[in-house]
Amino acid sequence: MSPISPARSVDLNGLRTLAESFRRLVLKRLLFWVGILVSVFFLNVALRELRLQEFWHVVRSARYIWIVPGVLVYFFGVWARTWRWHYMLRPFKIVSLRRLFPVVCIGYAGNNIYPARAGEVIRSYVLKKNDDIAMSTSLATVFVERLFDGLVMLMFVFLALPFTTTIPLRYRTLVIGLSMLFGVALVVFMVVAARPQRAMSVYHWLAGHLVPRPFRPRFADIMERFLLGLASLRSGRDVLMIFVTSVVVWLAETVKYWFVMHAFDFEVSFLILMLMNGIVNLFTTLPAAPGYVGTFDAPGIEILDVVGGVNRQIATAYTLVLHVALWLPITLLGIWYFYRSRLRWSDFEVAARAAELETTARPADA
Repeated sequence: MSPISPARSVDLNGLRTLAESFRRLVLKRLLFWVGILVSVFFLNVALRELRLQEFWHVVRSARYIWIVPGVLVYFFGVWARTWRWHYMLRPFKIVSLRRLFPVVCIGYAGNNIYPARAGEVIRSYVLKKNDDIAMSTSLATVFVERLFDGLVMLMFVFLALPFTTTIPLRYRTLVIGLSMLFGVALVVFMVVAARPQRAMSVYHWLAGHLVPRPFRPRFADIMERFLLGLASLRSGRDVLMIFVTSVVVWLAETVKYWFVMHAFDFEVSFLILMLMNGIVNLFTTLPAAPGYVGTFDAPGIEILDVVGGVNRQIATAYTLVLHVALWLPITLLGIWYFYRSRLRWSDFEVAARAAELETTARPADA
């Protein structure tokens, strides 16, 4: 059998690249339209009982000055998120809070503008560009952040459940299912972080059966960098610090819910707002249109209506105003930092591919 000519090899490589690009494009379009359909469904649930005249009267009569302290306390929460990420990045590089805060804002703006939480990849890309920390490493820290965020959301829900007998069964089922999921994920992450060599051995065994040979070195490099990003889970003190900071982050956001509530003519307990915050943010993990359209609003309105006993039109007005008050300030600040950093919109597309491309050549350090 004659060997494959270089020209034919180039053709095959080109076809593989073209096929991979086509697959990514189809997957991207599919996720986009799935997100749109999910948002349409939840918006229909949220607005199906809307009485426009009554709703508009509530919106016009709101005391919007209460949003100002809510925004201030929300940005304290963003600062706490920045400190948490700074703490988790310490094993790789000390990045000052002053340098890291704009990166966090850009990332959250990206989450609000692009689907599928693309902002997480964007902020890892900006961090690599600014401070040369590998994307796969920083993305691992982002996964840990999300894991702890989910656990705190579940904790908020569990704290409120004994005081709320009217919570719909579907939410109780969701909480039980997600509790198992996040609990198992935390255990797996901590075991993998504690035994990285063993984890790499398992990876090599799986890769030998599942990953085509040409891609194995590339995926192994990503895996090694990802394991580096889990370094903060190897210390009980670090785990406790991340957990406590996560509680501070989400308490600050719930305080914003409380401030915005005072703009409207209703009052519920702080525990119900914690329950709302927990349920709403668990639902925003579902694929949806950019900005969590629908997945934020429908559960928020229903919790206030069914559990809090709030008039449906007031609950709808409050939830939609709260959504805008959460979305708009961080998005505007993130865009401002984006332009100040001399980034281009094309960098967002680059960021979506950079996690794969950065491991084509393996550098000496991560």
